[in-house]
Amino acid sequence: MALYAIGDIQGCYGAFAKLLKRINFNPKNDRLWLVGDLVNRGPQSLKVLRHVMSLGDSAQCVLGNHDLHLLAVAAGIRPLNGNDTFSDVLRAKDSEELLEWLRHRPLVIHDPSMNRLLVHAGVPPSWTVNRTLRQAGKIESLLQSDDWTAALKAMYGNLPTTWSKSLSSAAQRRYTINALTRMRFCDKRGNLDMEYSGPPGTQPKQLVPWFQVPNRKAKATHIFFGHWSALGFFEGRNFTALDSGCIWGRRLTAIKLKKSSHPRTRVNCEA
Repeated sequence: MALYAIGDIQGCYGAFAKLLKRINFNPKNDRLWLVGDLVNRGPQSLKVLRHVMSLGDSAQCVLGNHDLHLLAVAAGIRPLNGNDTFSDVLRAKDSEELLEWLRHRPLVIHDPSMNRLLVHAGVPPSWTVNRTLRQAGKIESLLQSDDWTAALKAMYGNLPTTWSKSLSSAAQRRYTINALTRMRFCDKRGNLDMEYSGPPGTQPKQLVPWFQVPNRKAKATHIFFGHWSALGFFEGRNFTALDSGCIWGRRLTAIKLKKSSHPRTRVNCEA
C-alpha cells in the first residue's frame, strides 16, 4: 500500500485526474492525504468533490479555507463573491449529500505512528500537537452537529492574533480556524499576521513564516500543509509545503510518504 499527499486542487479536476493516473493510484490498495481546498477558483469543483467522495476511505481530506467558505455560502452566512466558482456544487441535485460529506471532514489528520500531521495552512507556533488536536476537535464536533453553522458564523475576521484560554468561545473558534486554514506569517513571538501573503523574503521585517518562529512547540512532528501558493512546493526540517500553484497555471504535486523520503510527482496545470 502506498500513501500519497497531494496539494491544493481547487476545482482543477483535469490536473487531479492526470496526477492520479501518473502515480498509478489504485483505491483498492493505495491511500490519499488531501491538504484541503478541494473547491473554488478552478472550473470543476463539483467533479472534484464527487470524485473524492467516491473514493471512500481511500482518500482522507482536511478542510481548507475555500471548503469552509463553500459551507458558509451554502448556509446563507456569506454571499457568493465574484471569484467564487462553486455555483455548480450549490445547484447540483446531490448538493445536500456533498455538503454533508464536506462538513464531516476534519481540520487535522495525525498519524502518531509515523509522527506526521496534515493540516491546510499550519500549526500555531504556541501549540503542541495535542493542543492542535483538541482545538481542531472542538470545531469538527460543532461542524458535524445540528448547530454546524455556529462554527462558520464566528470564523470571519482577522482577530484575535494571539491564543489565550481566556478568549471567548467565538474568538477561540475564529483563532483556530484562521490558524489552521489561513495562516502564513507570524511575528517572532508567534502572533498571527493574516494580511501578508507573498513569498518568504518579501514580507515586512517583523514577520517570519509560521514554521520558522523560534521555539515552535510542534517542531518535532513532520507537518504537511498547503494553502501558500506563493511559497510553492518546499521541504524543510519536519515540514513540507504542498501547494505548487495549480490554480495559477503552475503544477499539482503529489508526494509518496515513506519513512525516510518523499518522492515527488508533478503535473502541469492549465491557467
